[in-house]
Amino acid sequence: MRTTSVGVFKIATKGPGDVSGLMSLIGSGAVDPDSILAILGKTEGNGGVNDFTREYAVAALCTALAPKLSLTPHAVEQRIAFVMSGGTEGVLSPHITVFTRQEIQQRPAGLSGKRLSIGMAQTRDFLPEELGRSAQITETAEAVKGAMADAGITDTADVHFVQIKCPLLTSERVEAAAARGSKTATTSAYSSMAYSRGASALGVAVALGEIAPDIRDEDVLRRYDLFSKVASTSSGIELMHNVVIVLGNSEGSASEFEIGHAVMSDAIDAPAVISALTSVGLGVAPQVAANRELVNIFAKAEASPDGAVRGFRHTMLEDTDISATRHARAAVGGLIAGLAGTGAVYVSGGAEHQGPAGGGPVAVIARLSG
Repeated sequence: MRTTSVGVFKIATKGPGDVSGLMSLIGSGAVDPDSILAILGKTEGNGGVNDFTREYAVAALCTALAPKLSLTPHAVEQRIAFVMSGGTEGVLSPHITVFTRQEIQQRPAGLSGKRLSIGMAQTRDFLPEELGRSAQITETAEAVKGAMADAGITDTADVHFVQIKCPLLTSERVEAAAARGSKTATTSAYSSMAYSRGASALGVAVALGEIAPDIRDEDVLRRYDLFSKVASTSSGIELMHNVVIVLGNSEGSASEFEIGHAVMSDAIDAPAVISALTSVGLGVAPQVAANRELVNIFAKAEASPDGAVRGFRHTMLEDTDISATRHARAAVGGLIAGLAGTGAVYVSGGAEHQGPAGGGPVAVIARLSG
């Protein structure tokens, strides 16, 4: 088994094009650009189809990293997994989390237990008519298994968070399918985000054995009893394939970090957030406890599709001024920020088949400083 050292760096941003924090860490030698495997970010866009802050952030990072890696910006985007989640409503604060990975000769003497490991894979490009359907589920499941192998994780119980960037439909993509005599799952670009997120999450669930593999097209966005407890999927206009990032713990990692998770049953499930914090030896704020320091929290948020939270009606699905995903991000982001003691947390909207309906997974990464 190979031994890797994984690094995690959370960097505040002044805007979607701000790369100064990362460039400063590279300049000081704290981050080796050659070791960057993935960058997850929160940008202050609307999180919808026309949220160009995501693409802007990726373009800025690729342009800044290109000379450091002696690559073109396009080649940088092919080499590093970029997942930008739009929407920093409420107290959520824009930031990026940079994951690095390097192979080392052997695990340091005295280092015990499983430590944070990361792996990456991607699917082939999808046809527009495959989004939200069994083809996306099957291909995603295979990519998750590939990312697990890349992370050196053999036990599915050691997988604590699977982040996926997936495509969405545009009018041009819908028309291209129609020209071939094919029909897409939906003709709405906004609705296609949910279909793509949901199918991708079901692919994670199949790969990890959380559900049986016999999923039908009509189960997507209907069978909400089928879900993954660790999937986090985010749709974007900038790609036609799925990028899969698996985060877990492995004996083959010499990282100073550890990851754990829990599952929120609804948008106000504070005990689940506390459980995720305690799973890595942390408690409610302050952020440092028992030689462990909070690095970041990653969570999904969704307006409960039945229109109620613990028996009381909510109006998130009926607001024509603000989308339900923005309401949900603000609500869950405020809850997690209060318990974590920081608004710089990664909360992504749209949790279809990602945790139980109206809830979602929450993962915590801690630095073991002792």
